[in-house]
Amino acid sequence: MESPSAFAYRGCTPQQGLLLTASLLNLWSLPTTAQPTIESVLPNAAKGKEVLLLVNNLPGDLGGYIWYKGEIIDSNLQIVSYEIITKTITHGPAYSHRETMYPNGSLLFQKVTLQDTGYYTLQAIEKMYQKPVRKPALQASNATVTEHKEAVVLTCLSNDTGISIRWLFKNQILSHKDRKKLSQGNSILTIDPVRREDAGGYQCEVFNPINSSKSDPFRLDVQYDPTLPSPGLSDGDIVDIMVGTLIGVVLIAALVCFLCIRETRGTDS
Repeated sequence: MESPSAFAYRGCTPQQGLLLTASLLNLWSLPTTAQPTIESVLPNAAKGKEVLLLVNNLPGDLGGYIWYKGEIIDSNLQIVSYEIITKTITHGPAYSHRETMYPNGSLLFQKVTLQDTGYYTLQAIEKMYQKPVRKPALQASNATVTEHKEAVVLTCLSNDTGISIRWLFKNQILSHKDRKKLSQGNSILTIDPVRREDAGGYQCEVFNPINSSKSDPFRLDVQYDPTLPSPGLSDGDIVDIMVGTLIGVVLIAALVCFLCIRETRGTDS
């Protein structure tokens, strides 16, 4: 996730050997005449040596830095982050125990390997993101609905700015597709129509590159008519079941008929 108020830079490792260089990926307006740069120290390092991606001229009013392995800002690709105020270093899923991050945002690779080739992205976080996001509120159009007949609208309410929103169902990130639709900005979740498998606990989570907070759980109760088809069965599935049942009946009848004819012939002989 990338915020328009965060500064992102790319450190590039070409695919030829272990040559490391650094280049600017993107830049928003900065309150300084000095332009941020990333340069590679010992760019021609051999396998097993050290390579430093040195960061220069970053603004002095930042809250922290995050390095990612790859060309996009993705939490699954996070190598390491540094929070300036608390001087806290946090390792991410892409950390290989060979990277060292310095307070100025520079990243040191130790014992480089061919697997280190690729692109690296630096995200510099403004101080505004150092403030913890406040707990959001979840509002529902109805707490009890009837399956196949009604819809439910869930709204995530937050007074924070510069945040993103995601939805959780039974403590798992909600897959929003088909009947589940999100508004622009993800603040409103609509489920139409509701099915019985939609019953359970919902939460919305607001987050920025540094902090996150979840709403209190909301439980949706779904009433259902036992005469209706089982949940998850489409019209095509129901037709397939009926056809399969009919074929089974025909085969059984044919088998009974065959046995009767065989028995009759045996009696006549």
